[in-house]
Amino acid sequence: MKSAHLLLPAALLCLSLPCSAQVKFPVTQLNIGMYVIKAELAAAPEERAQGLMYRRKMAHNEGMVFDFGAPAQVCMWMKNTYIPLSVAFIDEERRIINIEDMQPLSEESHCGTRPVRYALEMNQGWFKQKNIKPGAQIDGLPK
Repeated sequence: MKSAHLLLPAALLCLSLPCSAQVKFPVTQLNIGMYVIKAELAAAPEERAQGLMYRRKMAHNEGMVFDFGAPAQVCMWMKNTYIPLSVAFIDEERRIINIEDMQPLSEESHCGTRPVRYALEMNQGWFKQKNIKPGAQIDGLPK
């Protein structure tokens, strides 16, 4: 479950924007082997709290990368998120630790199996379709 310190920034963001607004973030290019991903970057606490909330669709090779700044025990949920997603939890060496499927509008927590620096959300099944598994390296993540 997200900690309270991440929920407060989300509430403040909703005061400044309509809560149904789709916020766009800076975009970075990531590579996993031969696959290129156009990933929005959520690094600030309020950006991570907002994530992909209220989105209705996402292009096939697009995603969102969450940068937590340092290794931490991280869990994700899908409150107010309409797109079924898969999340890859990634360590500081930029290797995938574990991948979890998440259902739309669920408050069920999905966690890294150990402390991670990043999480990458893609359309559900994207990692499986590409045969990307734990241990795969991701290039292009912020340092």
